[in-house]
Amino acid sequence: MQRWKRQWEQGVQAHGFEADLWTLERVGLVVERVSGVKLAGASVWRLLTGRLGWSPRRPQRRAVERDESEIARWVTHEWPRIKRGR
Repeated sequence: MQRWKRQWEQGVQAHGFEADLWTLERVGLVVERVSGVKLAGASVWRLLTGRLGWSPRRPQRRAVERDESEIARWVTHEWPRIKRGR
């Protein structure tokens, strides 16, 4: 199992994929490349969630330009004014 963990920890791009996101299909392709064994999607799922103990995650979709301090200012100053109405 350590061999597989090392493969995943290298990251998606180390295995030739552009976007930095693991999918079942990509994991299956890496398993096939490394071991020569082709797994169905359900088997890849069992490998990740069962034997390796991983859980599914979704990337947070946030703008790179997001400014947390400006959002906090807007929520405390602007939103109450807008909520009050005219």
